[in-house]
Amino acid sequence: MTSSSASTSSPQAVDLFSCDCECGCAAKIPADRLRGILDGLDLPTSPNLVLGPETLDDAGIYKISEDEWLVQTVDYFPPVARDPYTYGRIAAANALSDVYAMGGEPLTALAIVCFPMTTFGPDVIRTVTAGAVDKLREAGAVLLGGHSVVDPQPKYGLAVTGTVRPDEVMDNAHAAPGDVLVLTKPLGTGITIMAAKGGLATAEQEAEANRTMTTLNRDASRIARELGVKSCTDVTGFGLLGHALQMARASGVSMELAMAAMPKLDNVIAYAEMGLLTGATYANREYVGDAVQFADDVTLAEQDLLFDPQTSGGLLMACAPGTDEELVSRIEAATSMPCAVVGKVTEAAKQVVLDVARV
Repeated sequence: MTSSSASTSSPQAVDLFSCDCECGCAAKIPADRLRGILDGLDLPTSPNLVLGPETLDDAGIYKISEDEWLVQTVDYFPPVARDPYTYGRIAAANALSDVYAMGGEPLTALAIVCFPMTTFGPDVIRTVTAGAVDKLREAGAVLLGGHSVVDPQPKYGLAVTGTVRPDEVMDNAHAAPGDVLVLTKPLGTGITIMAAKGGLATAEQEAEANRTMTTLNRDASRIARELGVKSCTDVTGFGLLGHALQMARASGVSMELAMAAMPKLDNVIAYAEMGLLTGATYANREYVGDAVQFADDVTLAEQDLLFDPQTSGGLLMACAPGTDEELVSRIEAATSMPCAVVGKVTEAAKQVVLDVARV
């Protein structure tokens, strides 16, 4: 399947936004409930297990040799785009992102397919898969197969396996006081999708959200490794503040964030002021709770943007002072995505882990 054949064969009458469901990573189980599910379980372990679920990181790591470690992740969700081909590309980019966030390179993938066959025929599933395959090809990974089930709500995603060198691992547990925080993609995909489903977003705004979500985090990850970044996470369903909180807690630090510096998609603050928010936005706010403090001049709509669930969002990196300017400029040049310094890492505070100011 090639990108040209996939795009021309995409079923023209299908609008996946007709599905009555949360879109993309907004469909995640809330973070606080997820932690409760894992608490108390006696999970199998091994001396070769490098990183498991204890820090809520983006992927697991397993040692297969002294100089090569395995990175594994799985991610799938309901439709996040109007047409099947774009949906497949976003689903693949989102699943691959977890490997990139750990500093790895993807090798293989298995497809996870859940579709209502009475509503969408095999041609729709084929087109979604064609989009995913084209994005895997761009990443240099291969599709080995997968599993499909009939499901009343459509879902698609990938289980991805990659490798990482031990000296190039990036995780969410090594942010240090004095580090600079860099975000590699604009915020607001969840809000923009809600506006698009409601017929309010322009075609240009919807297209830019899709471009953001289909852009691989590959180049940003490689540049970060070259510049010695050791702590990173991708910003997805728990919103910027949810993932920042997980990084801060895993690293034993606090963070100061600048609202004015945040890259964002067009008109998302206005859409947030209109209440175009997913249910996950409120769940993310509840999860972060009183661990965040907002300055008086940070508006409610701006706060909502920081809780907005991102699908295939950017990487949040903690880099050493003095490397941030080169990191930002090189990532912007490589990805054509807005990239910015959005804050800094500070010594751990007793209660306020995240402090959001205007600048």
